[in-house]
Amino acid sequence: MLFARVIGNVVCTRKDDKLVGTKLLMVQPVDLQGASKGNPIVAIDVVGAGEGELVLIVQGSSARQTKRTEGNPVDCTIFAIVDSVERDGKIVFRKTQDYAEGRSHNKADK
Repeated sequence: MLFARVIGNVVCTRKDDKLVGTKLLMVQPVDLQGASKGNPIVAIDVVGAGEGELVLIVQGSSARQTKRTEGNPVDCTIFAIVDSVERDGKIVFRKTQDYAEGRSHNKADK
């Protein structure tokens, strides 16, 4: 599992029949301070994530372990939207604070 920030939408007018109806998002793997780690990735969204949100992603065979992706040609899945993260007894990320500080890129949240 990796932390990632949703940075955009991917629109495909044609795709494999098994992926019809799926939402594709561009995600940027990040650390908890928001620093980018590696290259952006296209992921299947199975939880209704929006642009700017901090999410958890899985890659490889684990990406095909959700009800929506089972047996489908998927290599990266967004399976959770992060509300908060606690490390060493301290909150190091809180979604509401992230939005309040303007880190959300989701137009609906601004």
